[in-house]
Amino acid sequence: MKAIAYYQSLPIQDPNALQDIELPEPVAGPRDLLVEVKAISVNPVDTKVRQNVQPEGGAAKVLGWDVAGVVKAVGNEVSLFNVGDKIFYAGSIARAGNNSELHVVDERIVGHMPKSLGFAEAAALPLTAITAWELLFERLGIKEGKADEQQSLLIVGAAGGVGSILTQLASQLTALKVIGSASRPETQAWVRELGADEVINHAQPLSEELKRQGIDAVTHVASLTQTDQHLDQLVEALAPQGKFALIDDPKTFDVTKLKRKSLSLHWEFMYTRPLFETPDMIEQHHLLNRVAELIDAGTLRTTVGEHFGTINAANLRRAHALLESGKSKGKIVLEGF
Repeated sequence: MKAIAYYQSLPIQDPNALQDIELPEPVAGPRDLLVEVKAISVNPVDTKVRQNVQPEGGAAKVLGWDVAGVVKAVGNEVSLFNVGDKIFYAGSIARAGNNSELHVVDERIVGHMPKSLGFAEAAALPLTAITAWELLFERLGIKEGKADEQQSLLIVGAAGGVGSILTQLASQLTALKVIGSASRPETQAWVRELGADEVINHAQPLSEELKRQGIDAVTHVASLTQTDQHLDQLVEALAPQGKFALIDDPKTFDVTKLKRKSLSLHWEFMYTRPLFETPDMIEQHHLLNRVAELIDAGTLRTTVGEHFGTINAANLRRAHALLESGKSKGKIVLEGF
């Protein structure tokens, strides 16, 4: 089967940073689905792994953790899906990535694809939707519903992949006052379009930007990018006993700065459930099915920012380069081999 992989960590401008290769077809385990990959999207985790993880023993390493496709075969213990089902999922970092024609995945972290979307539009959603949902409802403990509890959420990096779906979830499904940050006119317009009540510029001091909007403090923060650069401003912006959630990997993080205000800290990593095969791993199956229902009902929309064409090494190198530039909007998708 066709696949895109790398053999050593190289700058994305190097033609060998990602290569077109051939690999044997994978075999589904007892609870696995064998998936014909129709479309993929690219995430910051792809670039981080490529930059920092050297393949072992000279073997090819396949990246990719967002798929929309069709079930081609099922393991002998599979109960949630049938051959021919259209599905979408983010997979597990403990297994081979999905930048390949065929892929295997545990059924417990797979959802039925939204009926109203094509493969490319669906592929944009799984990883970011799981991350945003778990961060909002499980880590920060926000309640669904429109009963106003006078709570507010500042989303730092609201125009990115996770931010694009988190902004929608918070504005559509909760009573939160949603403030998104974005630094360019086009990304600020995107965040407003997705439902943010206010948009501020994270290139400026965040607490000052909030005050310019008449907001003295927020009860919740979702820091999706450059947390180490914004930490002092975010602590200042949070109300006493507020909640601080993040998804990125700050080089430094002085947790003692949270003490004076009794701020709670929550880290979201959507791979935790499949990585440790937690007893509630199947919650990601239920979560993705719920997201699909919300998409089909028109409550949520896909977050495709750019379609980069066919799934091949050249187009994936372009996608990695754009992500590494920090100038992407929404999700980058590729479709077909």
